[in-house]
Amino acid sequence: MRPTLNILTRSVWKGPNVVPLPIAHAIKTKTPVRTNARSCTILPQFVGLRFQVHNGKEYVEFEIVDDMVGSKLGEFAPTKKRWTYRGEQK
Repeated sequence: MRPTLNILTRSVWKGPNVVPLPIAHAIKTKTPVRTNARSCTILPQFVGLRFQVHNGKEYVEFEIVDDMVGSKLGEFAPTKKRWTYRGEQK
């Protein structure tokens, strides 16, 4: 699979949805990039960087790997927890 085709799932003339992020600062200082931009498309330049994406309550931290290119940042910061009954014990 070619990741460049994955990035261009929007119409070609629009390009990928990218928000201005302090990527140069994150590369230089090795600090995670903290953002609320869940709809930002992951570009190949982001590989190896750590991101903290807001899920509505807290910031979820993860590192970008090759398989994530072309996805959105919000896909890796789930907004809902798994729900189970607390009274049940098996």
